[in-house]
Amino acid sequence: MTTPRPSHGGPLSGVRVVELAGIGPGPFAAMLLADLGADVVRVDRPGGPGLGVDPAYDLTNRNKRSVLVDLKADGGPDTVLDLVERADILVEGYRPGVAERLGVGPEACLARNPRLVYGRMTGWGQDGPLAPTAGHDIAYLALTGTLGMIGPDPDGPPVIPANLVGDYAGGSLYLVIGVLAALQHARAHGEGQVVDAAIVDGAAHLATMIHGMLAAGGWQDRRGVNLLDGGCPFYGTYETADGGYMAVGALEQQFYDEFVRLLGIEESAPARRDLARWPELREAVAERFRTRTREEWTEVFAGTDACVAPVLSMREAPGHPHLAARGTFVEHEGLVQPAPAPRFSATPGAVRTGPALPGGDTAEVARDWAVPALVPPVSDPAAKEQQA
Repeated sequence: MTTPRPSHGGPLSGVRVVELAGIGPGPFAAMLLADLGADVVRVDRPGGPGLGVDPAYDLTNRNKRSVLVDLKADGGPDTVLDLVERADILVEGYRPGVAERLGVGPEACLARNPRLVYGRMTGWGQDGPLAPTAGHDIAYLALTGTLGMIGPDPDGPPVIPANLVGDYAGGSLYLVIGVLAALQHARAHGEGQVVDAAIVDGAAHLATMIHGMLAAGGWQDRRGVNLLDGGCPFYGTYETADGGYMAVGALEQQFYDEFVRLLGIEESAPARRDLARWPELREAVAERFRTRTREEWTEVFAGTDACVAPVLSMREAPGHPHLAARGTFVEHEGLVQPAPAPRFSATPGAVRTGPALPGGDTAEVARDWAVPALVPPVSDPAAKEQQA
């Protein structure tokens, strides 16, 4: 008989998740589940994955607990399968076939727990010619056409949107949607399954509306000439007198009217629907923005429906009055970070703990999940010392 599951609050309280440690979209997906109250146990390996970030600052591991298991050591796979037997969801981000070779692939896990939702996070997916090859966010976006449409200049290079559109939007978010949908099915029918979340699939899916506009003739298949890609003079960014930037999104007529009035070009601006004069309109807008500082323009547009906002840096954003009032960012143990999202009226999520340190929760998880094989867990002397 297992120990009762600890209640963490949040709509996923009582859901148990095993995360096989990796980097990027897999850990972020597991963090989302943890933010929503799931009991997420991250299975770290001695030496661990990572990009050289101090684990104490890896915010994607907040609200989780960590155990150390060497999957290549005797008993390592069995220990993970003991966790799997007690879990609702597993998340892994290895290349196709790696989990199987390690003894913790879908077949082995579902044999131990037929109700398990086995979530697989990759760039290329579990099949197809590129499935076994390495890749990163930028390549996945490149092949799906998503990268090619981002950028203000049709004759210039695409603009790289960090790794937000591929890894996290096309990857993590789709994995979370998938495993939660599969969890609903498992609870209703007692049947687990494998969720194949590929970044190429998610990134392509994100552009569904654009594909519809392309088919209808409302979008050109080149960047910097469309309504939402920087081609439109009233949907873009403009430099201010002090080197800052303002973001303009005055698409609808009533918002545009307010925008040009407050900008001071209401009488002189070319007609917004005259596409041939868009370059002229763009220059008129740019010239006006260059006459005042970012702070001054922020005051001009404050509280209006002109759809204009200052472009803030990452360090500036938490101090914005609106975000501060909503608590969009929180500080926990000295680290300022985005708060859990979305919000729930009855079962709110929260930042409960800081980043889980590798192996730091082994004894606690062994007790709570009733998996005594976790202690002592691995052959790494440093790990043993850390868990003592």
